[in-house]
Amino acid sequence: MNQEKGDDLLPGSDLVREGLADLEKGKMSESALLVLIASPRLRRLGIEIPQAEHSQPFEHQLYELLEERLGAGAHSHYNSLIRRIVSYARALERERSARKT
Repeated sequence: MNQEKGDDLLPGSDLVREGLADLEKGKMSESALLVLIASPRLRRLGIEIPQAEHSQPFEHQLYELLEERLGAGAHSHYNSLIRRIVSYARALERERSARKT
């Protein structure tokens, strides 16, 4: 199962949609790395995430990309992205749980 239509309304769905599209193309973008960071949780929720090769943790790769682009602002942006993907996963968990009842 990939992202469902109703999932587009959840906070952070844009990042997940972009990340999944980039992973399908083999592109390791910020969004793709963020999806890979959250992949264990997202897979448990039924989202199919392509496998990706990695030489170092995805968290480190994401931080390095952000640092190249933002310099000293990388830390706060990294934390913001992590909060958004966690928010998405929590909202998706609530939505899927509500559908079951």
